[in-house]
Amino acid sequence: FQAEDGIRDKLVTGVQTCALPISAYPAPGPQDAIARRPPMSQPGPIDAARAHVRTRRSNYPEIFAARLSGHEKRPLGDLFGLTNFGVNLMRLPRSSMSALRHAHSRQDEFIYVLEGTPTLVTHGGETPLAPGMCAGFRAGTGEAHRLINHATTDAVYIEMGDRSNSNHVVYPDEDMQAVFNENGQWRFPQKDGSPY
Repeated sequence: FQAEDGIRDKLVTGVQTCALPISAYPAPGPQDAIARRPPMSQPGPIDAARAHVRTRRSNYPEIFAARLSGHEKRPLGDLFGLTNFGVNLMRLPRSSMSALRHAHSRQDEFIYVLEGTPTLVTHGGETPLAPGMCAGFRAGTGEAHRLINHATTDAVYIEMGDRSNSNHVVYPDEDMQAVFNENGQWRFPQKDGSPY
């Protein structure tokens, strides 16, 4: 198969892809909000490694967002107009983390490691991961988690999660909580409800 821009099918981080020029797909909205997804007909396959990188570091208040510098998120599901769940291609350079350690009340999450050796951090401690390994986090269990890259090479993984409304997120190590409202927007007050 020959893609329109002359790129042949290729093996990208262990996943067979069929590449079309990324310019064939509209860019995500300025703040990547669910309500701002571009209208589109059913798009064809893309090369995930060439999808646009989200320019905003994090949804967190700046006091916490600054701690997430370095990681790279490519919101793949948004390119296809998916609304029930999100899919992101993530890259964690050395010493970066995926998120603050957190647990969702209503949204399931799943990760699959493509490259590198990130470390999964949960209540039970740290677990080294390798390509081909995966982990899932069922909503409502209170099992807080995050990934950290202690290795010298980048870690690349796919993260997926549903977008259930009325989701509440706890951050056991921080004075913060998160609420996913009916409009598909996140709010991040302190644990006592005070705004940041």
